[in-house]
Amino acid sequence: MAVTLTNAAVERVVEMVESKDAKWLRLSVSSGGCTGLNYVLDWVAAPTEGDKIFEIGPARVCVERKSYLFLNGIELDYQADLVSQAFVFNNPLATKSCSCGESFAV
Repeated sequence: MAVTLTNAAVERVVEMVESKDAKWLRLSVSSGGCTGLNYVLDWVAAPTEGDKIFEIGPARVCVERKSYLFLNGIELDYQADLVSQAFVFNNPLATKSCSCGESFAV
């Protein structure tokens, strides 16, 4: 399995990288949230040693090594409408998630 991005997510990652002093989107998880684990997005200049690396078209994504256990197979989407805009996590390993979609449990 791997990490995938929808076309909308690829476009948004490329836009965000261009607006920041960064080259990579780094995904990880942290303890907390309604259901136990939070998704964390960071914009970094380079991956950290041990990160899993994915290049999806022009978008470059790295995943923190320990977090990959919880993110393997995830699809990152980006959705925008009149009310909000956000990255959306479609995680096949999650057994439940909160209503806001920012935390999950495995």
